[in-house]
Amino acid sequence: MFVLALRSVRRRPGRFLATLLSAFLGAAIVMTFLSMRDTAGQPGVDPASSEILNISADVVGGYSTLLVFFAVASTLTVNVRQRAAELEVLRCSGATPAQLKRMVVGEAVVVALAGAALAVPAAMAGGRLLLGMFRDSGQVAPSVDHFFGLVALVSGVGVTLLASAGAALLTVRRVTRKRHRHGGRARTFLAYGALAAGASAVFSTFALSATDEMLMVPAVYGAILLSVGLALAAPRLLKGVLDRWAPEGASGWLAVRNLRQRTGDLAGTLTSLVLFTAVSTATLTMQAVESDAVAASGLVKPADAKNLETLNFTVVGIIAVFVCVMLVNSLYAATTYRRGEFGRQRLAGATPGQVLGMVGTEGLVVTVVGLTFGSAAALAGIVPFTVVRGDAVVPEQMAGVWAAVVATGVVVTLGTSLVTARRVLRTPAVRAVAPAA
Repeated sequence: MFVLALRSVRRRPGRFLATLLSAFLGAAIVMTFLSMRDTAGQPGVDPASSEILNISADVVGGYSTLLVFFAVASTLTVNVRQRAAELEVLRCSGATPAQLKRMVVGEAVVVALAGAALAVPAAMAGGRLLLGMFRDSGQVAPSVDHFFGLVALVSGVGVTLLASAGAALLTVRRVTRKRHRHGGRARTFLAYGALAAGASAVFSTFALSATDEMLMVPAVYGAILLSVGLALAAPRLLKGVLDRWAPEGASGWLAVRNLRQRTGDLAGTLTSLVLFTAVSTATLTMQAVESDAVAASGLVKPADAKNLETLNFTVVGIIAVFVCVMLVNSLYAATTYRRGEFGRQRLAGATPGQVLGMVGTEGLVVTVVGLTFGSAAALAGIVPFTVVRGDAVVPEQMAGVWAAVVATGVVVTLGTSLVTARRVLRTPAVRAVAPAA
């Protein structure tokens, strides 16, 4: 089966391009930040610089590991679901479920290895740029030189391989089951666990003082955990919204009907939107509140505060890049795969405008649901922080941050869906249906 996986990747490389891009970006980011640990371990590095470099590697490296898994899982889910017919043919030809799992996991491992290999030069360059940023801000001594060692290389390759293999195994298990369910006991347990842990972290913010250096930490982590819990429950949340929504018009009716059938397929998109909205809004708003409070007091930010601010902006930037990649990859692949469906709808009497309206309505519903629950998770972390840090319950800085985050989510989601759908609709309906026949 591993030989079959190699042949599959070699003969159809375009199918694995989205997974390769996710693995490349994930490995590059993990290795870039973990090279800070290699740099900190070099002789002659002073303790203050070493501490900042190690914190950067630990904090952002942990975020990156989680994001790699989500990115690879989202692209693999779309890929494997689109190959359901192919996998069924292999099973009818005598392949066992275990053999199919080994084939899909083998494909993911091959692609992950290629992505990690391509990421090494990018990570070396990124590490030098990151270290230069720390030196320019005065957080690291000018004499410290960048070093890319075994910690960065082994961690980057290992995280990418484990994330790819694990995501592929979970995806193929769901697809090859005869009965599909919108989430099992494990998913429900993890969702409730993340929500409970997030609530505990958020409420622990009230136990700290306004001048505590760690005030932002439990609030941010609480918002992240709450967003993870809501993201795991995304298919059920979408289904609940659809059960209470009765749109008018042919496009709206088609959109709701399709969304009810595709809630599982849209889990990756919803997960990305919820995480992006919650983490970006919560982190940037709290950082803006903290910066304004320090500026109003007339004090100079200490080194720890500068380091935390740099990490916050870096983490948000990484999440934004990953979310854009995940959304564009999954939405482009999913919309392109519906070429035959769009052709059949047009042959049945739907106009191209109605099909495009259906896609736009679907994207709008998914976007609104993802942004709404992500905003709720962010607000749950922001309110305790601002209550302890100042007098306001909802800070005025949140409006601008939230508007920018929402605008980015809307543009990426709706833009990718509509642009891809327009390209797909250029194919004549008869020719679009032909490959599925």
